[in-house]
Amino acid sequence: MGHMSQFFDLTTPAKRFRLVAVLEAITWLALLIAMFFKWVLGHEEAVAIPGMVHGIVFVVFVVVSLITAVQLRWGLKVTAWALVSSIPPFGTLVFEWWAQRNGHLAELSADTTPQRVAA
Repeated sequence: MGHMSQFFDLTTPAKRFRLVAVLEAITWLALLIAMFFKWVLGHEEAVAIPGMVHGIVFVVFVVVSLITAVQLRWGLKVTAWALVSSIPPFGTLVFEWWAQRNGHLAELSADTTPQRVAA
């Protein structure tokens, strides 16, 4: 339970960015599944809700990326990669992992040791 509460800890720009990056990837997955139902199985209405949710989360990701870029003083190149990462499916996860490993996500980058959950 401790690890889950850490995931929803939104006290820093890096932690907010990570949450929105994961949500963007999850909504991409939901949209891809819905597109299968629409294009393969013929359920035209299948993409309505997942498409709307993904669109909203996409816009939130762009806004959070720009805010995080200012707060963490990302350069133009890192900011551009963050924004481009929202286009391909699961790109936000790849960017988040890269940014964390390369020191662009503040305390998330500094804490590279595995977290142990107290029993």
